[in-house]
Amino acid sequence: MSDGVELPPHRFAGLLAPAVERVFVAGMLAGRDGGGAELGQRYGGQAATGFLVEFRTRLAAPGGTVTAAGFAAVTRYRDPAVCQRALDKQVAHGMIHRRADGAFSVTERGAAFLAEIYQVHAEVTEELWAGHDDRVRRLVETLGRLLAYALVALEEDDAAGAGEAFRVMAPPYEPDGVPPGVLLLNRLGALRYHRADAHAAAWTAAGHTAASVSALPDGPERLAIEQETDRRAAAPFGALTADERLTMLADLAALPG
Repeated sequence: MSDGVELPPHRFAGLLAPAVERVFVAGMLAGRDGGGAELGQRYGGQAATGFLVEFRTRLAAPGGTVTAAGFAAVTRYRDPAVCQRALDKQVAHGMIHRRADGAFSVTERGAAFLAEIYQVHAEVTEELWAGHDDRVRRLVETLGRLLAYALVALEEDDAAGAGEAFRVMAPPYEPDGVPPGVLLLNRLGALRYHRADAHAAAWTAAGHTAASVSALPDGPERLAIEQETDRRAAAPFGALTADERLTMLADLAALPG
């Protein structure tokens, strides 16, 4: 198979994004419906737990901290004032501790919630992807390579603000004994933010803001931004052969959700 003709990295980046999104969202929805929502209510509901779930793979790590810059990057399409008020509520619920510089980490109570969330995700992903053990293991291995490649590339990028969302979400926290379904879910989640940063860089280069690009209709300008996003997101996929790229797409397509 010809790597340059059949499926070059930039084309693969565009095909992979919706496949990653579908499987990741399916896993997260299964977690919500399979006990996550009930668990959240025990700790105070959405007002107490929202950002803990979103940033779980950073905050669950011992000493895990979300920087102010990382938080802003992940929430770049949301109203900053609304996000800060939501954080205020989670501080008030005793779930997170916020530092003077805007960074935050979990309290003991928040850490207990996250440990339970990991268990919920273990149970629901085992059920959701039952019978697909080989595919899940193959995807986990491939995603591990991609994330490692992307993290090394990020460390070599001296541009201010480069990769801020990915920087705070990767590598995901993976304690000993975490089952393959959780590894897959969280590694997919981290990879999503690699593309999110590439997209932000593309629309920034085109003169847009988060608000203006969100309002941009379908057409040549949006298409150009998406193509530039594919180009910027493509680098890690050069670590895979063309056959490995096709296998990754096929494995994602075969997973229920």
